[in-house]
Amino acid sequence: MIQRLSLTAAILVLAACTQEGTVTDPAPAPEVVAETVDERADSFAKIMADHWALRLEENPVLAEQLGHPEGRGRLSDPSLEGYWAGVEARRALLERMDAIDGESLEGDESINYRLLRRELEDAVEAAEHPGRYLTMTTYSAPHLSLARVAERANLRRDEDVASYLGRLEAMPGYMEAVIARLAEAVDQGWTQPCQAMVGFERTYESHIVDDIDASVFMQPLLDNPRVTDGQREQARQVIRDGIIRAFRDFKEFYEGTYKPACRSEAGVGSLDGGQDFYAYRARSYTTTDMTPEQIHQIGLSEVARIRSEMEDVAREAGFDSLAAFQNHLRTDPKYYPKTGEERIAVASTIAKRMDGQLVNLFTLLPRMPYDIRPIPLDVAEGTTTAYYSGPAADGTRAGTYWLNTTKLDSRPLYELESLTLHEAVPGHHLQIALSQELDLPEFRRFGGFTAFTEGWGLYSERLGMEVGFYDTPETNFGRLSYEMWRACRLVVDTGMHAKGWTRQEAIDFMLENTGLSEVNIIREVDRYITWPGQALAYKIGELKIRELRERAESRLGDDFDVRLFHDEILGNGALPLSILEEQIDAWITEQEESLGRN
Repeated sequence: MIQRLSLTAAILVLAACTQEGTVTDPAPAPEVVAETVDERADSFAKIMADHWALRLEENPVLAEQLGHPEGRGRLSDPSLEGYWAGVEARRALLERMDAIDGESLEGDESINYRLLRRELEDAVEAAEHPGRYLTMTTYSAPHLSLARVAERANLRRDEDVASYLGRLEAMPGYMEAVIARLAEAVDQGWTQPCQAMVGFERTYESHIVDDIDASVFMQPLLDNPRVTDGQREQARQVIRDGIIRAFRDFKEFYEGTYKPACRSEAGVGSLDGGQDFYAYRARSYTTTDMTPEQIHQIGLSEVARIRSEMEDVAREAGFDSLAAFQNHLRTDPKYYPKTGEERIAVASTIAKRMDGQLVNLFTLLPRMPYDIRPIPLDVAEGTTTAYYSGPAADGTRAGTYWLNTTKLDSRPLYELESLTLHEAVPGHHLQIALSQELDLPEFRRFGGFTAFTEGWGLYSERLGMEVGFYDTPETNFGRLSYEMWRACRLVVDTGMHAKGWTRQEAIDFMLENTGLSEVNIIREVDRYITWPGQALAYKIGELKIRELRERAESRLGDDFDVRLFHDEILGNGALPLSILEEQIDAWITEQEESLGRN
């Protein structure tokens, strides 16, 4: 999974870069419609530039990383006023695009036009639904994005120090806006379910500290020679009198207002407008026109197929039933790490092994490295088993594969091969780091579509079979269990949000069909509850990539080169699945022509 910290949890910002910024006023519509193709292309180039300027205005951290000083010292605007300003700015950009004949654009410009239009239209359609109120999930929340700003601060220059201090000053006002937005969510009845949010208190209580120097917000300043004693004292005062007080205000609001208003039903379908909202989310996250019911049926079909393969592996391991093998894997302590350090060490070895195999799967690799770190404790117990965050845009921070080192008796080692190949290489790190290095417009280099990125991550797990991984029944079962996990998502996500399933029904379905521990399943189901639709992207995206590969292998036969196929899949950044299919079909035709075939 790619960590996303945007306020709607659905904005496609790569690599978990915290979405920091305020929106500008809508750009003015063009006064004159261009008359020639070249002039229209120039006009579209201006629209792309204005769109990117809007994105940077909304994302000051990214802006600063890319060398724009106006991003320094600023945070995003989490208010509803800021949200609506962003929507109106995008409507204005769409109106300008309407004045351009997109059909007249060719090649890369045509793709850019279609991608930008899709991104803008998706944001405008999102505004038709109340999803803007679901700013907190079991996985992310606005106040947690502030902690990530501190953890990822890289104060190498005097201006970096000044910028960070400015962001500390802005945090109390940011939290006021967060509370106001959530207060309206309570008024509108769009809150998260009670059961799924149990334990959420730890996400803010861990930042209400008496020792200011122990605060995560103070850490970047303590041992940095560029920071003066005066700046440290200034920061301590801001943290003590501003930030911690703001977190206490949030605690009072959450426990006194939001939590008592939490809802009893698991799915958003029970809310006013919830069915339409979820249908939109299903389309948006999968980049298809499929309905929740169609996705549900695909999930059931995949569950049946994968279950048959899991039963074969159980027999290979010497067990007379899948349930017996699952029970063995869940209860034998030899399969579980004793310490967090052991879990990270095993993952590191797996990652290094795959590093050496990448040349057999690709001809083009990213320059940027990645590291492996434990998930911060303020979110670890309530979040998933791992996730990935991408490199800093300016190359000052590597990509990171984050591993959960809590509740180790629920995190088996035999699943680490699949997990590592998904989150690091050849999965998220390779795809995202490479995307940032491609010669593409910025909105494509630093944006994307979840069905592609998570579909690629799941497809990458399967690639391990081709280069020597999963050589024991246990690790192969771990792979199948992870694939089953994603297939079950199609069933339980649509089940809860579109068909009225309860939380317990979703948990029971996953207990019956996956090899995941009960703790992991509960965490996952709560994530699906609080983040409607996102979990649909993985399997739908992976199935499309596998379909395209089978098509290429069938048409190219012995001339199929998997390295070139993967280069082509990743060579245009993250795409909607329909456009990806067009690109791969064109590539197959080009390959056939280069081979002298009709």
